[in-house]
This record gives sequence, structure tokens and C-alpha cells, in this order.
Amino acid sequence: MKTKKTAKAAKMKRKDYERELAKLHHELVKLQHWIKDQGLRVVIVFEGRDTAGKGGTIKRITEPLNPRGARVVALGTPSDRERTQWYFQRYVAHLPAAGEIVVFDRSWYNRSGVERVLGFCTEEEYWEFLHSCPEFERMLVRSGIILLKYWLSVSEEEQENRFQERARNPLKHWKLSDIDLKSRNLWVEYSKAKDEAFFYTDIPEAPWYTVEADDKRRARLNCIAHILRQLSYEDVMPKKIKLPPRPSHGEYQRPPHSKLHFVDEKY
Repeated sequence: MKTKKTAKAAKMKRKDYERELAKLHHELVKLQHWIKDQGLRVVIVFEGRDTAGKGGTIKRITEPLNPRGARVVALGTPSDRERTQWYFQRYVAHLPAAGEIVVFDRSWYNRSGVERVLGFCTEEEYWEFLHSCPEFERMLVRSGIILLKYWLSVSEEEQENRFQERARNPLKHWKLSDIDLKSRNLWVEYSKAKDEAFFYTDIPEAPWYTVEADDKRRARLNCIAHILRQLSYEDVMPKKIKLPPRPSHGEYQRPPHSKLHFVDEKY
């Protein structure tokens, strides 16, 4: 269901954000237990412009989850061998088994985004992708996979603010790749590529959900809340564990500190 865009609200305060995030994290843990209990397979795709906040949103989603059943897939540039494969092949290898959640930090939609805009694929490859992608996703859904696709939307003004902040902060320089810097000058081209991709791939079986992301905190909360609403789940979390008293150590004696090498306590 598409909803009307509401008036822009003030940036969310940290204390309010952390309070709501704690509640949502508890629900995410309940959801993961249900997914494992029912043997469900869940794929969540995150796409969006550079600086839109995909990484931060994914981090907040996976933070409370058991990593054995929830993993993030962020593939790099394809190898020479992978370039000769069926385009979707390297993504298929990362799809979930029963009871698992897989989150794609960028996905097969690289072809309709960066590859299209920067000319890393041919026209034939691009149009083949747009026609094949809906069928590929319908196959996933028919196989029983729950597929959720999120586009994080950021305004041109806010994107520029985030680019500038990354340039100023030495700890974030790694986020400014050559491709990121190129995308800064290609706002319209990326907009057209996104619009075209949505036209072909916003299908009933796997619709696109747009997340307004100028306020990162609100975006994370809204996205997590939406994910929780897409899956009907019950509370099957284990009962509270009551730990028995610890056993006696008997005659065991720890070696003296003088025999061990300790890290200097500078803090």
C-alpha cells in the first residue's frame, strides 16, 4: 500500500530514538525465534543512493539478532569468473536456508543502478536484467522465500551534507570511494535509473517500499517497524532461564599473577 508523504518533522531526539529502538529490538528477537521455529526463509534487500543510511539501518536491524541465523551479504566487485556467470548466480549462493534471515546491503539491483549509470554493463545486459529480474523474484517468492525490498530515499541537500561530513571526518574517509564521488555529480542520472528500475520491478509479489531517510533515526525505526508488520509472528521465545548455583572449584588453584602476561591497564 502506498502512503502519502507527510510534512517534514524535526530530527528525532536521541533519548526518544533509543527508547523506541529498544522496544523494536525486543520484537526483532521474537521475530527471529518465530522464523527459526517455523522454518521460514527471509530475504531483505536494501538499496538507495550513497549516504542514504543503508549500512546504519542494517546494523540496527541485525544488532540484537543471533548471527547464526541472520547474516548480511555485501558483495564486492565481481571477479573475472563471476562476470561470465548468469548474472543472478552469485546472489543465489547467499539465499537463506530454513530459519534464516539474509539481508542484502545492495543486491542484484546494482545492475540497474551503478552499473547502468557508470556504464559498467552493456545496454543489452541492462535490458535483459529489467526483464529477467521480476521473473527471478517471482521464482523466489513461489519457492516460499519472503522477499522484502527497501529503497532508502535521501534528498539532494541532505546527501550533500553527509558527503561533506564524511570528507571532514577522517574516520569516515573510507566511505568516500571513487564511485561515491562520481555519484555526487550524477543526481539526475541516478534518479532516472531508479525510476526506470521501479517501473519494471515494483511487482505485486515483491513491491518496493520507500523509506524517507533524511532523518536517519526515524528511518531506522520506521523500517524496522515495517518489517515487523510484514510477518505475522507469535512469541515462541524460550522461557526465562534460572541458573543453578555454580559448582565448587574443588582443589583447583589459579596460577599466580606473576606468572602471567597482562595487558597494560591504561584506562
